[in-house]
Amino acid sequence: MNLSGKNIGVALTGSFCTFDKVFSQIERLVKEKANVYTIFSEKSQGTDTRFGKTTDFLRQAKDITGKDPITTIVEAEPLGPNNILDAVVVAPCTGNTLAKMANAITDSPVLMATKGLLRNNKPVILAISTNDALSNNLKNIGLLINLKNIYFVPFGQDNYKGKPHSMVAHFDLIQPTLEYALDGRQLQPLIMAPK
Repeated sequence: MNLSGKNIGVALTGSFCTFDKVFSQIERLVKEKANVYTIFSEKSQGTDTRFGKTTDFLRQAKDITGKDPITTIVEAEPLGPNNILDAVVVAPCTGNTLAKMANAITDSPVLMATKGLLRNNKPVILAISTNDALSNNLKNIGLLINLKNIYFVPFGQDNYKGKPHSMVAHFDLIQPTLEYALDGRQLQPLIMAPK
């Protein structure tokens, strides 16, 4: 599928160790001539970590997309009623975000954006990055994987010896997953060995 002219949201939550991979995929979508809107959770826009400063991430998002990032629930709310986006990719999608989505909690710009897309029967693509995917969040993955219009970027265990419950998406598969989701299909295989 050609992404040229498609309006794609990329929503970032707090798994900061994966931000470099996500930003490279945002650049890739822009090169494909997609209109990319970035959406930041409160944690991702307000927490400086060893992986970088939030002001740098926000500036980088604007530099790549040419658009100010969406940083509040109020800014994210019109995405649904005004039918602005064709799809939204939550990357990285933390366990906290997974749990809230599975329980219909809408308390951040990212969750408001996903709610807006789902109300319009449009695809929401989740690129998970969570240390409890195979423990407390497994039930939430199982619930979400069976819901209409929710798709997962293929994922696998990133460190089965050191963190046996952790799973991370193959971020380089965001674009093909998005293309499949826009066509109403899940990219397979869903669970893959680490690269």
